[in-house]
Amino acid sequence: MSFFATDPISPPLWTDFLLKWGAGILIFLCTTVLSFVVGRLLGQYRARQEWSQKSFQGRINIGVNSIIDGCLKIRSLTERSLEEVFLNPIAVKKIRAAAAQTTLDNPLLPLALDDCWFLLDFVLSSFSERFSAGVIRYDAGQPVQILRYRLFLTCEKAGEDRIHKVRALLLREELLQNFPCYDTMPTLEDPTHADRVTTLRTAARMFETHPHFFMRVELYL
Repeated sequence: MSFFATDPISPPLWTDFLLKWGAGILIFLCTTVLSFVVGRLLGQYRARQEWSQKSFQGRINIGVNSIIDGCLKIRSLTERSLEEVFLNPIAVKKIRAAAAQTTLDNPLLPLALDDCWFLLDFVLSSFSERFSAGVIRYDAGQPVQILRYRLFLTCEKAGEDRIHKVRALLLREELLQNFPCYDTMPTLEDPTHADRVTTLRTAARMFETHPHFFMRVELYL
């Protein structure tokens, strides 16, 4: 009768195993730290570039534009990062690409027909909650005021000293249909707002030829 015994792992094999295991852990830690440091440095570099160029195209400002008693009023509702509004990496990529294509003469984002509604719906969803109480009052039969706007996206390149970013503009529908300041300048609260008048003129012209750029929005107050 023969007996076969399994020999324990010899010390050299244990040593090789521990060395390989330790080397793997060390490489993992080093690459993790390196990725973190490179990411921080890259983020700081981009931040400095954005600040020096006053170009913050990772942000979107959502605001209302009005012409009241012949005076242009520009009021912000909210401002967030693109990632907070467009909850999909592909959507963010499309917005960034479109913003890069705007020009001094045409500040509206050139969005593809098939993408427009979905991208604008992201924006609408990001601020519509502010007006939810009015919707419930309307549904309950209580008196409310209904304002009808058109929502569209821009990235104005005018003014070297201005902050350049993606902007979602709300403008009353009747102003787009019959813009009153094609040939005259409204009263401005700030001289730099003259650039916005140019944007609104362009939007009014494009409303007829590119209606898909403009989403109808009803706000209940």
